[in-house]
Amino acid sequence: MTEAAPIHQRLSAATRDPRLMTAALALYENRLHDAEPLLKAHLRDDPFDFAAIRMLAELAARVGRTRDAETLLRRALELAPRFGPARANLATLLYRTNRAAEAIEALDALAPDDDADNPNLRAAALNRMGEFEEALSIYADVLARHPDQAGVWMSYGHVLKTVGRLGDGIAAYRRAIALRPAYGEAWWSLANLKTVRLDADDIAAMKAQLMLRHLTDDDRFHLEFALGKACEDAGEAASAFEYYAAANARRRTRLPYDADRTTAQVDRSIAHFTAQFFAERAGRGCHAPDPIFILGMPRAGSTLVEQILASHSAVEAINELPDIPMLWARLGDDPHAALDGLEPEALHALGAEYLSAVAPQRRTDRPFFIDKLPNNWAHIGFIKTILPRAKIIDARRHPLSCGFSNYKQHFARGQAFSYNLSDIGRYYRDYTRLLTHFDTVLPGQIYRVSYERMVADSETEIRALLAALDLPFEAACLTFHETERAVRTPSSEQVRSPIFRSGVENWQAFEPWLGPLKVALGDVLDVDDRS
Repeated sequence: MTEAAPIHQRLSAATRDPRLMTAALALYENRLHDAEPLLKAHLRDDPFDFAAIRMLAELAARVGRTRDAETLLRRALELAPRFGPARANLATLLYRTNRAAEAIEALDALAPDDDADNPNLRAAALNRMGEFEEALSIYADVLARHPDQAGVWMSYGHVLKTVGRLGDGIAAYRRAIALRPAYGEAWWSLANLKTVRLDADDIAAMKAQLMLRHLTDDDRFHLEFALGKACEDAGEAASAFEYYAAANARRRTRLPYDADRTTAQVDRSIAHFTAQFFAERAGRGCHAPDPIFILGMPRAGSTLVEQILASHSAVEAINELPDIPMLWARLGDDPHAALDGLEPEALHALGAEYLSAVAPQRRTDRPFFIDKLPNNWAHIGFIKTILPRAKIIDARRHPLSCGFSNYKQHFARGQAFSYNLSDIGRYYRDYTRLLTHFDTVLPGQIYRVSYERMVADSETEIRALLAALDLPFEAACLTFHETERAVRTPSSEQVRSPIFRSGVENWQAFEPWLGPLKVALGDVLDVDDRS
């Protein structure tokens, strides 16, 4: 008998099992507290029921227990290697945990019929891996066959924007909106192009959608962010801030943030990563000089710095990579203590593992590459322990300008601090506090780029940046906006234009409402005002 027959028999039996049917209904209605005991009781009686294991994996994924979910899905596939739904679930989980290459491998292992419903996931994973043309081809094929899929049009627009096909990207977003006028994320994607201004008809259309009684929270806060941007562009600061405030308050209820925890983590790093710590580990780690880390606050000009450096013949820009935070988290509940106990060989292995993980993202033979994950500021000590020759650039922007820019930005994922002005101020303080510490214990090893100085005197600052990285000057870095490359961040269209000055002062019209940000910044604001 073929393996497909037992799979079919097992799935048919599951539809006749009252306990599993009750658990499935509870899962469908998101009553996870009811589903979990039913599934666990069933698996105690029948530990080889791969259908039930898959259901328990789905439950684990929903509550954020991704490791448990992955373990369960892999167990289901051990029992039934051709169980397509479990493999598709595994591919989705791998994609969501930033392992796009592994997600593609999982999709490749699906039978042709099983893969028929997963082209969008394949395209999204290819996009994350930098295989943009293949992703575009898949989306175009899906839309040719199913042109009424608003979500696919939006995803198609994202990749078109990334590769610089702005007109086509705008058309794709507009198509998504035409298919679903209340599609908040598509409206925000259009507004978030930065170089596009929504007109009076767009504003009226979005306001009409906000009046709908059954609008989802997700659509509502996206529409509010988009309306804030549209009103700001129209010079209506009070209305813009009202929409921004509503959007942020709504978003924050779904992304709780503990500012005290960030402060405690910074305190721990300052206490742990001392000059003596680095002196004792001199000569250890992986001494590859390849990585250039651009870090700091989001919306501080890091994409601009990346674009300038990517215009140099020796530097390749890759992406905002999750690998450093993932390696740090893998050290356990107390990574600082775990790091203390590592032998020189283990420190070298961690650095080498990072380089190995990054390797599939590199597309050229340029000797240096950029990892532009802003949040890596919290991991400078770890980076310099496992990759002591890595270059680090701190992209710095005036705290009020940077803070407000974060407040009006809806991030696709992460950055939970950015939906409350007080949280933003505290986060900025902790970030600068840690960087000041590393300026002391690692003197001269972090190069700071001021967004305001870069705008005021680009050539001087670009020459100084290249010199700090021991790179010879190349004129292409001055005309960085002519460099053709894929850019995923919200600044994608801005860095394809010459440097503009409006970003330096765009917060000033909103100063009357920035009191909580100023209070939270405290003396950090005074220091930046004097610099």
